[in-house]
Formats: sequence, C-alpha cells, structure tokens
Amino acid sequence: MTEVFWVSFLNNIKWALPLLVVLLTGCGYPQLDEEEDAVIPTDYTYIIGPGDSVSIFVWGNPDISTTATVRPDGKITIPLAEDLLASGKTPSQLARVMEKELSKYVRDPQVVIMVSGFEGVYSQQIRIIGQLSGGGGSSGGFGGGSGVSGVSGGGGIGSSSGFSGGGGFGGSGGGGFSAKAFPYKKDMTLLDLMIQVGGLGQYADGNKASIIRKIDGEAQHFGIRIDDLIDDADLSANVKILPGDIVIIPEAFF
Repeated sequence: MTEVFWVSFLNNIKWALPLLVVLLTGCGYPQLDEEEDAVIPTDYTYIIGPGDSVSIFVWGNPDISTTATVRPDGKITIPLAEDLLASGKTPSQLARVMEKELSKYVRDPQVVIMVSGFEGVYSQQIRIIGQLSGGGGSSGGFGGGSGVSGVSGGGGIGSSSGFSGGGGFGGSGGGGFSAKAFPYKKDMTLLDLMIQVGGLGQYADGNKASIIRKIDGEAQHFGIRIDDLIDDADLSANVKILPGDIVIIPEAFF
C-alpha cells in the first residue's frame, strides 16, 4: 500500500513541478523594453467594428438622418439603404459608401458620421485580463463619448472620454479576476493603460505581467514590469502599447 502511494505521489510531482516552475518564473518570456523598436502607427485612424453606435447625419435631410448599431455581422440598416457593410471601414470610408447609396434617391447627398459607444475591431482594441483593480475601464465594451467622425473630404479622431462600467469576472475594489477592453489611442504607453484601467488588484504580480502581441502575423509573448513602473517610477518599463495588444496580469504567489 505504501509503495503504491509513493508511486502515485511521485507521478503527480513529476507533472506539478514544471507547472510550478513556470508560474514562479513568470513563464520566462523575453522582456519588452522601452527602447525596443515597434511598428507604431503614424497615421492611425479608427476602424468601425461590431457593436459600435454610428450616428449618420445627411445634410438637409433630417428625415433620413439616424443612429444605428453595427450588428455582429458588421452591417447596418439605414433609411433607403439596407445591409450596408460598416465593420472594417473608417468613418470617412463609410460616409462615402452611404453617399453613393443615397445618391439613388437624394441629389448630391453630404453625409457626416460620428461614432460613439466604441467597441472597435479586435485588431485595434487593447484588452487586459487578470488581477485588476475595480476602477475605470469597461468590460464588454467602451462607454459613451463621441469623437470619431467621418465627413466629406476626410475625418479623424477627436477626444473620447468617460469609459463606463467596471465589471469583470468577480473582481471589485481590491482586485480579482477581471477583463477589460479599451480602444487604442495614438502614442499609448503602459502607464497610460494603467491609468485608464485604474491600476492593479491587491494580489497582482505586476512584474510577471506579459503582453501578447502580433508581429508579422504571429502572436508573440513578452514580459513587462508594471510594478517597477508604478512603484519605482522606472520609465524604462513604460513600453509602448500597440493596437491589438493583450495584457495578462497574473496573481502573486506567496
């Protein structure tokens, strides 16, 4: 009986030890340095995605001006035009498509598009999951605010403020396992993200956090040092955040 016990115990240890080593060493990911070259978008423009609320203004035609939510299939329906593909387009591009459609019924339509209730496509979201504080952010979407527009002749990004909600998966106040998402903002850094998310949870191990980032179409894993950045003001840890980054915050083991 004793021999059977020890055989079973050793077999369990054989599988448990590698997992324990991975957890305690922070998985051994290469560190992402502040000086490291990154493909930072210089001409970033917001891309509409499913869940976005799109306000459509047709100059001189208030009866066909409307607000629509982009459906999961990426399309919207507006007066005089059904099932227009909005996802994957900039506000300006969508405005041009609508002008073409509406020109069948309206003489020389001029369309202005404003986006609010940002969701965006995954490739432009910043998603963060793990041990987070209860402040800031939004779980399952971005709060109100307006500031992404498409007008005849061009469009751009203004300010978007007041991300709503907090939520997550049982985390509140002192932390817990939570997931939040934010739209990418030009020149965003790790410190900007921490301010937006409201900081880490009580039991987070910030120096074992990591970023999953797509480089040349391949997902790669990098370590980041949030504790050094926040607790020690180590600006070398203030790495650039890029569209599509996923930040993972593990729990500390005591």
